[in-house]
Amino acid sequence: MITSRQIRAARALLGWSQQELADKAIVSLNAVVRIETGKVDPRISTLNAIETALRKAGVEFLAAGTKGEGVRLNTADG
Repeated sequence: MITSRQIRAARALLGWSQQELADKAIVSLNAVVRIETGKVDPRISTLNAIETALRKAGVEFLAAGTKGEGVRLNTADG
């Protein structure tokens, strides 16, 4: 499951605002804001929609391991 920190980092890599992410994931701006600030336990469907939108834009999510969680931008397709 992706984390709020990964979502913020992925948005930063893409140069997207919270509104742009909300539009691309087809979720409310309020949902994105609340998830990113950790003020809500998000629905799985909302997280899946956000993750799908970010993956389609080329973001890869790195699982938490010995070096910690992270994100990277896949530039191989571009």
